[in-house]
Amino acid sequence: MNKYDYLIVGSGLFGAIFANRAKQKGKKCLVIDKRPHLGGNVYCEKIEGINVHKYGAHIFHTSNKEVWDFVNSIVPFNRYTNSPIANYKGELYNLPFNMNTFYQMWGVTTPEEAKAKIEEQKAEAAKRLNGREPQNLEEQALVLIGKDIFKKLIKEYTEKQWGRKCTELPAFIIKRLPVRMVFDNNYFNDKYQGIPIGGYNKLIEGLLEGVDCLTDTDFFNSEYRDWQKYANKLVYCGPLDQYFDYKYGKLNWRTVRFETETKDCPNYQGNAVVNYTSREEPYTRIIEHKHFEMFGQEVYDCPKTVISKEYSSEYKDGMEPYYPVNDEQNNFLAEQYRKLAEQESDVIFGGRLAEYKYYDMAPVIEKVLNLKMI
Repeated sequence: MNKYDYLIVGSGLFGAIFANRAKQKGKKCLVIDKRPHLGGNVYCEKIEGINVHKYGAHIFHTSNKEVWDFVNSIVPFNRYTNSPIANYKGELYNLPFNMNTFYQMWGVTTPEEAKAKIEEQKAEAAKRLNGREPQNLEEQALVLIGKDIFKKLIKEYTEKQWGRKCTELPAFIIKRLPVRMVFDNNYFNDKYQGIPIGGYNKLIEGLLEGVDCLTDTDFFNSEYRDWQKYANKLVYCGPLDQYFDYKYGKLNWRTVRFETETKDCPNYQGNAVVNYTSREEPYTRIIEHKHFEMFGQEVYDCPKTVISKEYSSEYKDGMEPYYPVNDEQNNFLAEQYRKLAEQESDVIFGGRLAEYKYYDMAPVIEKVLNLKMI
């Protein structure tokens, strides 16, 4: 049997782009994925003619022109701009924190008024600390932004996300809070952002065109576990601790559960992303998927809409791991596994799961494009 140059475990962005680059250099790759589809967490399923982000909203943004040009060479991207709304008990606020937010919160209309209000509340919080450093997330946030914004837009939302009180979360989680003294609701500061025209599946299909792929194939429960029989090198994008049979114990994750439903109306909430910052709603946000790709009259030409409610929860075996828990214990454990990974010859560990690191999409792509070992 002719060996592959690379066996790639996982068809998310890291695996798919690695396969694409290797193919361009004349290498032969086999991509396997335990899910019934390719694309990892960027996979979309079509419902009522709408591309639904099955594993949560993915909004592409970057200031790296090389990365932007690369993805657009596979599929053109649209002009979607991420401008989320926060709903606190029926009160609506623009995000990120900007002059629109401050006007909605306090009625201020100039940057000077907004800055004075924030500084006043920050000073109150600092006075309560009496010179000591913030000991938890709540104290840290209060000295960064003040009580009003913390109470309505951070406190309960963060507690839903992490399943813990803000006083029980470490201060380093929220080292800074971006504040804009301009009327600008664009969430990202990056030069480029958008969604692939036709959905993320178009991007994955383009990347993996001409590459051998197998779905419903679990690396750990298949013949490919003995990968040296099939390939010269392994590209591993699965969970880092699982690769080493949990030798030092299991790494912790936060996960997200989605409730997706079709609504018999063309426009449910008027925005792709609405965060629910009060604990009165058990979900953290509602995504209305059509707004990622449909604009203006297109929204109403599609008579139905699809929404997903997101619920943050503790990870249990069998769930999808989403966010690494970056506390002292897990960071130490992950470092032990990374040292083991460095000792593995002919194995490349890459991506969110294999590196135990949260990545936006663009940095993953940039990392693969800069790899010298392909």
